[in-house]
Amino acid sequence: MLRLPFAGQSDLAAALQAVRNAWGGHGVVALPTETFYGLAVPPDDPAAVDRVFALKGRPVEKALPVVAASLAQLERLVVVPEEWRGRLEAAWPAPLTVVLPSARGLAGVGQTLAVRVPAQPLLRRLLASVGPLTATSANRSGGPPLARVEDVARVLGDGLALLLDGGDAPGGLPSTVLDITRGAPRILRQGAFQPPREWGVTGG
Repeated sequence: MLRLPFAGQSDLAAALQAVRNAWGGHGVVALPTETFYGLAVPPDDPAAVDRVFALKGRPVEKALPVVAASLAQLERLVVVPEEWRGRLEAAWPAPLTVVLPSARGLAGVGQTLAVRVPAQPLLRRLLASVGPLTATSANRSGGPPLARVEDVARVLGDGLALLLDGGDAPGGLPSTVLDITRGAPRILRQGAFQPPREWGVTGG
């Protein structure tokens, strides 16, 4: 496992090259988000996606969430209802994961896909260069998400091609997961983002 610093703009060029090298071999990259560390591969690389499922021990029926630099970047992957476009543009970047209809077939993805624009500036700069990536939490399935970089290295290091070391992630609450594919918007997991009352959200 290669380990590189990922804490400031000066780290970005080397990180980008290392990320591309890792994915050339369908490798898995661990990187910091605004909450916990995540496992990142291109969502359209079936071999890399399979490695993420194997590394986590995650059931294959549970699709991997995806992060992107912007709503515009996500529109290659999901269908955004027109009435939600302004709301999401105003809310993102934020720890808000939204379940939307899939725009096209991806490895490990069914009719819907959970997506977000993360509130981590350096990660968004990386995403602007490489495109959308998976961002499932860096942990074994059923275990707690990992915020400490040394825990990521210890628990998952043998299965990683690259660890982008941004120091310890903030931790705290995970992203809120909001499903807007089935009529009234519904919270599947209440996390760090509180949807505005005018969204008419249920659940939580």
